[in-house]
Amino acid sequence: MGPERVSARHEAFTEFVAASGTRLLRMAYLTCGSHDDAEDVLQVALERAYRNWGRLWDEADPEPYVRRIIVNTVISRARRRAILRIVPTAAPPDRPARDTDVELRRVLVDGLRRLPPRQRAVLVLRYWEDLSEAQTAEILGCSAGTVKSQASKGLARLRSVIAGDFDGTLEGVIGNAHA
Repeated sequence: MGPERVSARHEAFTEFVAASGTRLLRMAYLTCGSHDDAEDVLQVALERAYRNWGRLWDEADPEPYVRRIIVNTVISRARRRAILRIVPTAAPPDRPARDTDVELRRVLVDGLRRLPPRQRAVLVLRYWEDLSEAQTAEILGCSAGTVKSQASKGLARLRSVIAGDFDGTLEGVIGNAHA
């Protein structure tokens, strides 16, 4: 590969990261639940994408490929942590009352953190990233039926996990998310 092609490839990758980096970081954060972990996961995903950029560069949109790397990395890290049995430290301190929207967001993100990685990934991709079942299935490498069942189970579990954490009403927010 000539130096001109390498330079053009590098420039195309840099432009991709500039255009998609924030969106991918948000998705990584919602999928793994920690800013530090999200940055690490995105770093791994971008490094893997760069190694394959020659092939990706010719595709119309490399973002689904990078999203899939993010999801696979988060699931893999969660499995490793489960094997190592990393136990979280003491519960966070009580928080003062907040605005309803901010509190709802905090409760939802905390609830997402308590879901299994696969269910969390499905809910983030389907409802936060607003992807279709087919797009979500493609990113996760599974069938649309699996996406539907994981979304249903994930929403049910999310409802039960956050039921006592929010003083306001959740109807219309997660009560009818897949209706």
